This record gives sequence, C-alpha cells and structure tokens, in this order.
Amino acid sequence: MAETAASWISRLASELGVDEPSPEEIEDLLALAGTAAHASERSAAPISTWLAARAGVSPAQALSAAKRLSG
Repeated sequence: MAETAASWISRLASELGVDEPSPEEIEDLLALAGTAAHASERSAAPISTWLAARAGVSPAQALSAAKRLSG
C-alpha cells in the first residue's frame, strides 16, 4: 500500500531537519505548483516550489509572485 502524502511529508521533513509545512503552507504550495504548471509546462511546478524555498520566501509570497507573472 502506498504511503499517504501526509506521512511522506512528515518523514521527509524529519529527515531534512525542518518543520512540516502548515496546512495553509501546503495549500499555497499546491496553488503555486498549479499556477506554474498552467502558465507554462508541468515541469515548472516542482521547480517553482524549489525556487520559493531557495529564495527563502513563504509559499504565500511565492504564490503571489507566480500569479503576477501568469496574469
């Protein structure tokens, strides 16, 4: 049986030594990925979330930037 997303996220966060994202952060990250995928190609979704983390901005800030770019 496949692992749930919540379980995977929890285990990966622990392995990386970071806190798990809040429900609001998860919602914003999924919206960011969706915005990126619809504005260009599907492969932009995971890279966009990585860029947000690399930039050190919140998922909400990254989503706002993505919406500005896609609008």
